[in-house]
This record gives sequence, structure tokens and C-alpha cells, in this order.
Amino acid sequence: MSPIALDGPAVDGNLYTWLTGVARQAPSWLDGLISAWSTYGLALFAALMLLGWWRARKAGDPHVTATALAAPLVVTTAFLADTGIKSLVREQRPCQTLHTLTLEACPPLGDWSFPSNHAAIAAAAATALWLLDRRLAAIAVPAALLMALSRVWVGAHYPHDVLLGLAVGVCVAWPLTRAARRAAPLVKRLDSTALRPLVAPR
Repeated sequence: MSPIALDGPAVDGNLYTWLTGVARQAPSWLDGLISAWSTYGLALFAALMLLGWWRARKAGDPHVTATALAAPLVVTTAFLADTGIKSLVREQRPCQTLHTLTLEACPPLGDWSFPSNHAAIAAAAATALWLLDRRLAAIAVPAALLMALSRVWVGAHYPHDVLLGLAVGVCVAWPLTRAARRAAPLVKRLDSTALRPLVAPR
């Protein structure tokens, strides 16, 4: 066991148990919607990043285009950082520790809980989009919060798992996305290569 493993139930186990209990009492259609969002919702962030790139490319500003092109790399970096923390902390899933009936099948032992990868990915994408296109961010930010909540609702994570996942996503994505704007000269050079479709509308 990791020397820095968290005692999840002592942190917010009661809140987790209460939320999963509410989920069990909720209408089946609501549980179905939240479960589907929890499972497939990350696809929305991929679509928003793709749309952000498309809009940036049409705008013709190399700084904005560089930001858009960097977004998937930023999100990947946030995922890797989050996964690294998981491997260090090694907190068991709450459904394993508390033996609570949950909407989502309980992951096996060794599938660590802290922090939430879903929350980190969603927060990183929302942060990148915030610095890229505020209109798209208006969709991405509440979607990221809903993703975090859904992971607790279906029983996959403690509340503290998703809160730190959101923090990891923001803390990784904010500086990296801002730094990506410095790649504008590279975008300008790509404009005269075979990769021009990545940076220009024609």
C-alpha cells in the first residue's frame, strides 16, 4: 500500500453514501441520463475542441490557432499527471471500501480512485476552451462540473476524488494553454507547408 494512501471514508464517506443513496431513489430516467453522461460525456469535450480548432483556423490568428492545436496535448498531459497521482496515492474505490450499491459496476481492486481521471480531463478541456473561445467554454465549464458530479452519482468516486481531479485539470491546462500561444511562429511556418490545412481555412 502507498504510504500516502487516503482514508476515503474518513474524508467524505458520509457525503458519498448520501449521494449514492439519493441516486438509488431517483427516477430511472434520471439515473439513465446521468449514467450515460458519466460514460460517454467526454466525447462532448472532444467535439468542442474540434469545433474550437475549426473556428480558430477560420479566424486566421496564429496565436489562437496554436492554442487550439495544443488543446488535445494539454488534455493528454492533464490525464497523465492525474494518472501519476493515482499511482502514488492508490486510494481504493469507495464501492470497494464501503460496499455500497452503486449505479455503475464497481471497478476491480487496484483500479485507483483518487483523483478522478474523468474530472481531470473535463476540467483540462474546459480550461483550454476558456482560454481559446469563451462561447465554447460556456458549454464546457458547466459540462465539466456535471461530469464531476456524475462520477460520484454513479458511485465511481468520492467527492474529494472529483474535486482534486478538477483542480489537476485546471492547474495543468492553464499554464500549458497560455504557453501554447508562443507557438504562433510555428503556425505561420506551417502555413507554407503540406500541413497548411491544419492552420488555414484553405
